[in-house]
Amino acid sequence: MLLTLIADVARPDGSAGPWVRMGEGIVPLRDWLCDALTPMGHRDPRRMALVERVREELRKTGRLSGNASPDEEMVQDEVRTRVRASGKTNLSRAASELVKAGLLTRHYQGYRVDHLNRGAQRQAVYILAGRARALIGPQPASQRPAARAGQGDLFAT
Repeated sequence: MLLTLIADVARPDGSAGPWVRMGEGIVPLRDWLCDALTPMGHRDPRRMALVERVREELRKTGRLSGNASPDEEMVQDEVRTRVRASGKTNLSRAASELVKAGLLTRHYQGYRVDHLNRGAQRQAVYILAGRARALIGPQPASQRPAARAGQGDLFAT
């Protein structure tokens, strides 16, 4: 599934990232991938338990107003943030396995600062390799069908 999502936004050379356009804005490729994979676990019992845990934490800290609509939006925003954080970890593991299998290569682009975190303000670029290149197809990106709704368009930098 990860390879298919990368292929959906890949340029003709097989590279995707570091940014993906979503509507009027742009987001890092890894965030977009996490968000695209998130609906799969929406009914998962662990996700439902997380929603309740977050709701209870916000209630205990007094951040909920008692107004149902804004409170639910705040709960969903916090859940989305937590799911994205854990999703990035899972995404990195999956990408590492695909790199080992020879289906993907990756590098990082962006501003680098001296920091213990290897990412250091850099964003991932994934490149389809080996048999995964077949997912792109022979057509140039400009002639391919538009990405499915909600999956965004590639923002080339």
